[in-house]
Amino acid sequence: MKNIALIGVGYVGLVSGACFADLGNKVTAVDINEQRIDNLNQGRMPIFEPGLEELVRRNVNAGRLYFTTSYEEALNDADFVFIAVGTPSDVDGQADLRYVRMAAESIADVMNHYLILVNKSTVPVGTGDWVAEIIHSRRPDAPDFDVVSCPEFLREGSAIADFMNPDRVILGSINRDAAEKVAQLHLPLRTTLMLTDLRTAEMVKYASNAFLAAKISFINEIANICEALGADVKEVAYGMGLDKRIGPYFLDAGLGWGGSCFPKDVQALASMAEVESRHPHLLHAVMDINRDQRHSPLRKVEAFLGRDLRDRKIGILGLAFKPNTDDMRDAPSIDIIRNLQRKGARVRAYDPVAMQRAAKLLNGVEMLDSAYAVAEGADALILVTEWNEFKNLDLARIKRSMAHPVLIDGRNVWDPLKAQEFGFKYAGIGRGYEGRGSGHPLDLAEGL
Repeated sequence: MKNIALIGVGYVGLVSGACFADLGNKVTAVDINEQRIDNLNQGRMPIFEPGLEELVRRNVNAGRLYFTTSYEEALNDADFVFIAVGTPSDVDGQADLRYVRMAAESIADVMNHYLILVNKSTVPVGTGDWVAEIIHSRRPDAPDFDVVSCPEFLREGSAIADFMNPDRVILGSINRDAAEKVAQLHLPLRTTLMLTDLRTAEMVKYASNAFLAAKISFINEIANICEALGADVKEVAYGMGLDKRIGPYFLDAGLGWGGSCFPKDVQALASMAEVESRHPHLLHAVMDINRDQRHSPLRKVEAFLGRDLRDRKIGILGLAFKPNTDDMRDAPSIDIIRNLQRKGARVRAYDPVAMQRAAKLLNGVEMLDSAYAVAEGADALILVTEWNEFKNLDLARIKRSMAHPVLIDGRNVWDPLKAQEFGFKYAGIGRGYEGRGSGHPLDLAEGL
């Protein structure tokens, strides 16, 4: 058993801390947000993540997981200090490192023995060296320490499984012995451990997220071309994915990516490149395509209902940026709803877990308690987040309750032919044939 101090009990910190504790380590998580720590000590989670509440409770009860606001308490007997604080985008698109600086300064103030500092936060290349400089500057007489970069690759909605069954663990340091000690912590995960230098490890995270974002933007651009040419992007993606050089993953056309990672990481990588006088044309195109994709639902609604949407009732199914989370950060639903509201539409919405958070971001949206309530009297229904409960809705009931049977499938969840058999005017993303075998869906749409 090792003693781990973990700074930051946000998404990455809380999941990582609970998982390390579940592997048999003693973890003391520290955060300056007193309310958040009080809530955690009372068993209330600050985020929704499947299985997290049970995991935290089990390890707190076992005496392996603690929460505190005291750096001194957390670091007193620590072998490792994991930094897992937020790094949001600043006004220039670069990563805002104020919380990393605060953590480094607080560590310097209280450390009283050799520590290995492990950076889990997504930070610009060179931040590991910068953290060391902060500590040396803040406290020239500080005990010896080493810095290791160990970027996280957790997906919201499956974060616990991702931590416990990772594809790889990346570890970077100028001191290989320190990296190997952190590697020992991860041996129970039985995965590939890659040891490299600090800056390369930091770059792996950005490059990975940028590539995945590019893959999603690519298939969405192909989807738009499929709509124009009468092809079905789901079949195209399947055919592409059979090529081992391409693979089937991240080829689901939809309304684009959002959340806390892809938007800020792609922008931060582009900003890093520009600071060094490089020209990240591809990264800018990836962001442009993703931004444009959020206009697709409005165009499809207008194709069916006409351009005048004043007082039209538009239903939204799903608000979180992806299923199995309540995270609304850069969620496509925000832009989609605001686009509709600017056209005068009356928007109502339902999400299984994200409505409380969404209500703080979206004004004038009627939040209802089910998909069926949203559909009642609606002129159009737009599926934005592919929650499982939406996949098997009673479409006959939905059709009967709507004022006009317009169904915009933003995640290609439903079968176009079945939707049309129920009497819907259906449009997916990149479903050029829409199950009919010829023609283009919006060209054939009748005005209502």
